Amino acid sequence: MKNKLLWVGSIVFFILLIDQILKIWVKSTFTVYDDPVHLLGSWFRLIYVENQGMAFGTTLGSSLWAKLSLSIFRIIAIIGISYYLFQQIKKNANLEFLIAVSLVLAGATGNLIDSMLYDFIFPYDPCMPFNQLIGSGNKIDCGFLGIIETKNTGFLFGNVVDMFQINLTWPKWIPWLGGGEVFPAIWNIADFSISVGVILMLIRQKKYFPKKK
Repeated sequence: MKNKLLWVGSIVFFILLIDQILKIWVKSTFTVYDDPVHLLGSWFRLIYVENQGMAFGTTLGSSLWAKLSLSIFRIIAIIGISYYLFQQIKKNANLEFLIAVSLVLAGATGNLIDSMLYDFIFPYDPCMPFNQLIGSGNKIDCGFLGIIETKNTGFLFGNVVDMFQINLTWPKWIPWLGGGEVFPAIWNIADFSISVGVILMLIRQKKYFPKKK
């Protein structure tokens, strides 16, 4: 049990560390006006954006309660996953399965940290495009930009920092998809961690949950 607990703790800690170091570096170094930085040729690049929702920019609307509901959902999910993971460790579950669940836990926690703390750690500019939110009701004069509506701020209301983009389009001969972006979302390490964990659990479920003879 101790060995598996060490594996799980190390994976969660490592992913959170890399995720937060990269986010803080991007948010401190890049601006909304910077050109994308190409990492692997032209198809994979680094670009600074922020979103007000969950993984890959998922939102529930523009109201105060919409953002708060997402953050509370994250907290409940993290508590539930942590409890489930600990119970599976006690039952001596398959290590690969524990790692997959740990990836989901680490990703959810990484994005929650942004929402909890980033409005306090970094200076808040209500006129920045990432902070504008039509329908919030929080109107502010942004000079030459005119009167805009800005998002709510504070604990659980911070934006999530994203930076990776796959810059590929489908061949034009493919029906319906031709010419469109292969994966338009901009994402971070936490999003990637969640996705890998979920995919592992889907494709390896027979290994993780073998049928009893």
